[in-house]
Amino acid sequence: MQVGTALSILAQPGRPDVALFNEHMALGDLAEPLGFDSLFALEHHFTGYSMSPSPLQMLSYYAGRTKRIMLGTCVIVLPWHDPIRVAEQIALLDVMSGGRTLMGFGRGAASVEYAGFRIPMEEARPRFVEAAQLIIKALTEDSFEWNGEFYRIPRLSIRPRPISHPERRFYASSVSPESAEVMAKLGFGLLIVMQNEWPKAAEDVHRYRAMVESVGHTARPPIILTNVACAPTREEARDWALRYLSEKWDSIDNHYHFSDGHLAGVKGYESYGKLAKTYNKMKDASFRSKATDFYVSIQIAGTPDDCIQQVAELRRLTGMDHLVTEFSFGSMPHHLSELNMRLFAEKVLPVLQRDAAFQGAVDPSGVNDAEGSERIFVPA
Repeated sequence: MQVGTALSILAQPGRPDVALFNEHMALGDLAEPLGFDSLFALEHHFTGYSMSPSPLQMLSYYAGRTKRIMLGTCVIVLPWHDPIRVAEQIALLDVMSGGRTLMGFGRGAASVEYAGFRIPMEEARPRFVEAAQLIIKALTEDSFEWNGEFYRIPRLSIRPRPISHPERRFYASSVSPESAEVMAKLGFGLLIVMQNEWPKAAEDVHRYRAMVESVGHTARPPIILTNVACAPTREEARDWALRYLSEKWDSIDNHYHFSDGHLAGVKGYESYGKLAKTYNKMKDASFRSKATDFYVSIQIAGTPDDCIQQVAELRRLTGMDHLVTEFSFGSMPHHLSELNMRLFAEKVLPVLQRDAAFQGAVDPSGVNDAEGSERIFVPA
């Protein structure tokens, strides 16, 4: 299986943005030398939740510093962009990298970002669909025109032309059932940010696979994004995970404002309204501790042997063939993030990439629909 890493650069009070950015870019520079298969960049704006406003620009930097590693986005939020510009940038990165692109797309859930880009949030879903269709058309046809609800494009051609059919490596992050159905019709693969029990994630994979196959596409194994705390002892790994992942809650609500329940009244985001109760309860120390314990339990944390066993179980349940890891989260000091990443690369990565147990396709194990614990949404 393939294993990548993602850069999520959280602003920290009292520290210059540039210092944090440089530390994470240094982790990015380690990805190829340490043997990882892919490097992913996120997209967020305005709050410091993840200081990566232009993932394709960031990946262009790494295209010139690497030779073999795949370069991916998790994700480009299509409603915020001119789709022609996105298609041009993907094609250019494809050429610059020698065809090493793997694009993830999403529609975003932060009203502060929609307000900043002056895009009505109620238009998110139809804008996403139209932009995705237009990008595929621009990348696959030598010349094209478009007359849609949001975009009217005269006949033109994007240049340079891509060299590797990047549209065949399109994935989408989906939370709501409505979004999943739209993405299945587009033939996208599924990119899962690990935020619920693994059997529930497996249910999502089964459901999405059925949607994809029902519209005549071939379902691909999912890509799964997760935090990793790999340490010499279980105690150290759990300490890292509990201490630094617990800091996510404040950063999430500062960015998404789930706790005020405003998304319940936004067309296309009604299902997010249910998160208000959960995030309001984060003010209670005992619930926050319980939520952190739950969140840690669905990530990868432990000794190298523990990590191998956990990845094997996640693969058995979901059939994933590409794991994307985050080694730096919260206010974790840079030296610990690097230790985390290096130990995983030394002891875990070779097994995942070369051991027979992690080779070939996996038919995800059947799981029964069941009511899980209270849903806690922890986006990338």
